[in-house]
Amino acid sequence: MTATKPAPDARQVDRVEFQVAGAADLEGSYDFIAFFDCLHDMPDPVAAPRAARAAMADGGRVMLVEPMSWDTVAEALNPLGRLLSGASLLICLPSGLSAEPAVGLGNQAGPARTCALALEAGFTAARVAATTDFNLVYELRP
Repeated sequence: MTATKPAPDARQVDRVEFQVAGAADLEGSYDFIAFFDCLHDMPDPVAAPRAARAAMADGGRVMLVEPMSWDTVAEALNPLGRLLSGASLLICLPSGLSAEPAVGLGNQAGPARTCALALEAGFTAARVAATTDFNLVYELRP
């Protein structure tokens, strides 16, 4: 048996555009911007979300996917927390300290600190929308 897929509606195809851009290169107005496992590695973890906020259309959203983290050291004392803390020390922190302002956030910032960064960047709301075994998925709203 064969089946054919109906042709996409041209109006829908024209609405989707994918771009890979640095914070300084982001132009236009977007309904949805995603960050995948990168904010904690940035020397200035407020600049990229601030640029995303400036480019948000009314009602737009940012999805921020970051490694699983906890707000306290006590919460992170588990096998995954130990692994991610070691990776942060050897990979994430050096990246975050590689240029000015050299914040050095690291992958164990925790949800409270990550949401505070989003608010500092100009979002009015930030929350953990979903979790996996290894990641936290944040929703940032203008």
